[in-house]
Amino acid sequence: MSTGAHLDETVEAALNRKGVVLEPRDRAFVRLLVATVLRHRGELDAVIRGFMVKPLPQRSGPMAEILLLAAAQLLILGTPAHAAIGLAVEAAKADRDARHFAGLANAVLRRVASEGCSRRAALGETACLNVPTNLLTRWTRTYGAETAHRIARASLTEPALDLTVASDADGWAERLHAVTLPTGTLRLDVTGRIEDLPGYEQGAWWVQDAAAALPARLLGDVDGRDIADLCAAPGGKTAQLAARGARVTAVDISEPRLALLKSNLQRLRIEAECVVADIETWKPGRRYDGVLLDAPCSATGTIRRHPEILFSSRDQEIERMAALQARLMRNAADLVKPGGCLVYCTCSLEPEESEMQIETFLAERSDFSRQPVTVPEIGGIANAVSPVGDLRTLPHLSFEASARMAGMDGFFAARLRRRT
Repeated sequence: MSTGAHLDETVEAALNRKGVVLEPRDRAFVRLLVATVLRHRGELDAVIRGFMVKPLPQRSGPMAEILLLAAAQLLILGTPAHAAIGLAVEAAKADRDARHFAGLANAVLRRVASEGCSRRAALGETACLNVPTNLLTRWTRTYGAETAHRIARASLTEPALDLTVASDADGWAERLHAVTLPTGTLRLDVTGRIEDLPGYEQGAWWVQDAAAALPARLLGDVDGRDIADLCAAPGGKTAQLAARGARVTAVDISEPRLALLKSNLQRLRIEAECVVADIETWKPGRRYDGVLLDAPCSATGTIRRHPEILFSSRDQEIERMAALQARLMRNAADLVKPGGCLVYCTCSLEPEESEMQIETFLAERSDFSRQPVTVPEIGGIANAVSPVGDLRTLPHLSFEASARMAGMDGFFAARLRRRT
């Protein structure tokens, strides 16, 4: 996963390429298994190495990956030992290079099954093993060592399912057996196909992390107002705004992603104008009451849902994204009417893509000023408002006691008002 590819796309492409036909439940398990390896790779590697006399040679095919997948099943997912080990040995024998190590795989994995849990427990704090040094160093520099480790631990947890409903949140919470968070998001502890949940076909709700649902709220009362949602796909924020009565123009540079947005809106029975355009140069010939720029970013706040980011986030990429964000923000600002509102947000934990962007922008644009976020408008999450009044959520911020039902994506948002 070092290429920057998305986990879901990679898993689907691999299954399709090999012509594997799986039931939805089995495809979901494959995705969970790969995600588990990505989240726990450091500690799984450490346990496996403890049972090997010497490292695998370079020409061992996918043997290292086979061992990781089997260890994840044995130590984390609770797969019966005979099933996990048998499947691993079969996979090794099926590869021309790995087949020479099938006996080694059997021996090592038997020890993982019998002694691995105690070896894993002896590792102690595993955040430093599972989170790349460059990320942990960044978070420590920004948030301090204690918070950085809390972020790391929370980022390695499989999240619950968060839904935003267009109306009747209490009714749908009851039907779905969901918890209603203080922000209004419904949270479910479920697995499997979301298409099978009540309300999907009716378009009653859409999947959206609790933190991702907050920036659109910062535009205030949008009923009857013209709002531009920039970098809009897959459309959660567009749906929020349109459901509250806004006349939304949803803009995205990617035609396939915009097609997905249109499909989502069609299911939700929500209308919006959709435009394929590059936000950096888009000139619609008009201005808007409100502009929401959900800028492309390193997405380090979404590792819970996208563990591949652990291995794709690099300092150089963060710098490149920060430069792009600044350019997008300059053009987005020009789309705001005098007296109108610009909300800039990212799902990044990195200050270069968030707080520093706002300080630089305000130093350049004297016609904009910060309009601080208030605690009531984000559901009472007092520790999610920064001292200067920006929104800053972190993955370990909790609503619930259980690890799976706790947390949210790491999000940043700032609200800026254009002077009249």
